[in-house]
Amino acid sequence: MPIEQMAMPQLGESVTEGTISKWLVKPGDHVAKYDPIAEVMTDKVNAEIPSSYSGKITELTAQEGEMLQVGVSICKIEVEEAEKKTTVEEISASEPNEESHSNTSNRAKDQSKRNRYSPAVLRLAEENGINLQLVEGTGAGGRITRKDLQKIIESGTIPETSKGVEKPDPAMVQAEEKAEIAQPLPQSGDKEIPVSGVRKTIAANMVKSKTEIPHAWMMVEVDVTDLVTYRNRIKEEFKQKEGFNLTFFAFFVKAVAKALKEFPQINSTWAGDSIIQKKDIHLSIAVAAEDALYVPVIKHADDKTIKGIARDIVDLAKKARSGTLNAEDMSGGTFTVNNTGSFGSIQSMGIINHPQAAILQIESIVKRPMVMEGNMIAIRDMINICLSIDHRVLDGLVSGRFLARVKEILETIDEETMSVY
Repeated sequence: MPIEQMAMPQLGESVTEGTISKWLVKPGDHVAKYDPIAEVMTDKVNAEIPSSYSGKITELTAQEGEMLQVGVSICKIEVEEAEKKTTVEEISASEPNEESHSNTSNRAKDQSKRNRYSPAVLRLAEENGINLQLVEGTGAGGRITRKDLQKIIESGTIPETSKGVEKPDPAMVQAEEKAEIAQPLPQSGDKEIPVSGVRKTIAANMVKSKTEIPHAWMMVEVDVTDLVTYRNRIKEEFKQKEGFNLTFFAFFVKAVAKALKEFPQINSTWAGDSIIQKKDIHLSIAVAAEDALYVPVIKHADDKTIKGIARDIVDLAKKARSGTLNAEDMSGGTFTVNNTGSFGSIQSMGIINHPQAAILQIESIVKRPMVMEGNMIAIRDMINICLSIDHRVLDGLVSGRFLARVKEILETIDEETMSVY
């Protein structure tokens, strides 16, 4: 029966890679079409991926924790005849090529493996006369690691080298050495914690955002005394009527959505030769779980009431903390609002959620003495809101105006100016 390759699928907008979090099948298992075969982590969300065929799993070509580009093979399936729907002539015609196909695949695999030697491995092999073609690697996908070579050297059974061992590029070796020196080594009593697939993806996304996007930052303080009074007066009645909490965060998200409609430049993304101004206002909200940070999306936030936004916040937070977010929940965000105030923070600079152009940090509400009109001192409920922007897309003028508008909306919220329904 024919063998088909299952590839890493694209599980969201602009997704280019994914990490196998957990295999749900093993070689020899029979699967039906659309049966889940693996959990994949992409863009900070776990999603089950279904089989594209009915048949038997013959090989898992990707390991748990391995990050792969979209389209790269993750497993092989021996497809049932009815599923393949191939004629006898087509099957016969393909059989003579199977050995050739296998040889080609092996050559490609060997070449791929060869290309994955790190400069440190190449240097160690050359110094000790080790033929890498004779070494079985224990790293991801059969990759040869420094530990593999050190084990061989310590054992004294070194495979004879050949003249074809590649010499490392001096610049690459120097960079590798610097990277290795920079890595902290665990000391006695330290606890070494393996990096999970979720944490690896978060790390990769944060590095990408911080290195690719030139961040600029600004902050304003907002008097939310009237908002606090309004929300505290109606929160119990709202909870009894709707069955979920009316949080301050819902008001902040609504204010941001309203301001974005007036300042569409903020709702943009950098596209190299152009800036794309997004038509829809889809607000990403940061949700912290025990193991990671998730960024689900409130779709069309500008069209929703405060009640609708509050419901979305509750539902998305529950899904994030129970691990049931799907690709649809995570895709399409155009601007991020982060409720850092829930941790007691009063000032922070957020890292922009690539490829968005800005992120707004909502800090903690604190009571402070403020100078009011007529030089009177009054205790007011104050909050800082902090905006990080992509300086390729946005400048201080429009960003400052946007932030001032968010401030104005928040300072004038009461039951007369903004209903929760």
